[in-house]
Amino acid sequence: MKFTRIFFCVTTIASVWSGIARADSFDHYTNQVLASAPEAKGATAITELTAEMIAQNDSVLPGVKGAMVVVYTNDKRWCKLLMIAARHKIAPTNGGDAQVVPIVRIERYQTYREASERAIQAEGKGISLFAGFHFHLDLGQVVPEKIGGDIRAVEKSPRQVVAMPVGNAKMYLLTKPIPEAMPPKSEKFAIGAKFEPTYFNGAYKLYDDGRRSGVLRLKVNADNDVTGTLISDRDGREYEVRGSIAKPNHRILFTVQFPQTVQSFDGLMFTGDGKAIAGTNKMQEREASFYAIRSED
Repeated sequence: MKFTRIFFCVTTIASVWSGIARADSFDHYTNQVLASAPEAKGATAITELTAEMIAQNDSVLPGVKGAMVVVYTNDKRWCKLLMIAARHKIAPTNGGDAQVVPIVRIERYQTYREASERAIQAEGKGISLFAGFHFHLDLGQVVPEKIGGDIRAVEKSPRQVVAMPVGNAKMYLLTKPIPEAMPPKSEKFAIGAKFEPTYFNGAYKLYDDGRRSGVLRLKVNADNDVTGTLISDRDGREYEVRGSIAKPNHRILFTVQFPQTVQSFDGLMFTGDGKAIAGTNKMQEREASFYAIRSED
C-alpha cells in the first residue's frame, strides 16, 4: 500500500506543476526585511499617504503595481501593503445622479506573526477603504472608528482621501527597494552525475493527503542532519522540522512538531531533476501520502 500511495503522488504532481506560482518582489519582503524599514534608506516615515504620493511611488517594486507601504501595527507586528488611489461609483437612488467617491484600495497585504520570518497572522487582497473607516491589520478586517485598527481613510478635502496610521501604529512608504529584500542571484539548480544530500536544500510547496498544504524549507548539514520549517497554509503558523538523510541518499526522513502531536514523513527525491519529493507520512497512527514540489523563486 505504501508504494501504491507513492505512485499516486508521483503521477499527480504533473497535473499541478503549472499551478505553482513564482514569488514576486512583494513576497521577498519578509518579516525581517520589514523590521529594517525605520532605518532603511529607501523607506520614509509618513503620517499620511496621499494620491500624489501613491502615483509617484507606484512602481517601486519591480513587476508589481501599487505603492509599497510598511506598517508597524498597534499590536507590534509588521505588515506590508500594496496600495492605490481609486474611485467607487455609487448607483443613483430616488432618481438622483450617480456619485463617484474616492477610496483607498489595498491591493494586497500581509501581516506577519512576531518572532517568525514568514508565518502569516493575516492577509488579503482587493480591499476598498472608504473615508471614515479603519482597517485592523492584525484581524484582517475593516472596522468602525470605535474599534481602532491600524490605518484609516480620511477625506481631507472634497474628492481627496488619504490613508493615515491610527494610534501608535507607524507607517513607512518605500521610495526605492530595500536591498535586503532582493534575493541573491544563484545558479540554476541542477542534479549532477552523483546525487548529493545537499540537493534537498531549498523551499518546497508541500501537499499532504489533499488535506493540508504549506511551505516547507529544508537545510541539510555536513552530517546529513535536516533542519527547517513548515509554514501551514491553513493557519499561517510556522512549525519546526527536524530529520536526517537515509539510505539511499535521495531518501529523507523528517518530522514536523505541531503543538499537540508530531507528524513523520518518509520521502524520496526525484533523482532526474530534483524538483520533487514524494512519499508517505504518519500522524496519530494514520498513514497517508504526500508530495512536495521545489519552489522556483
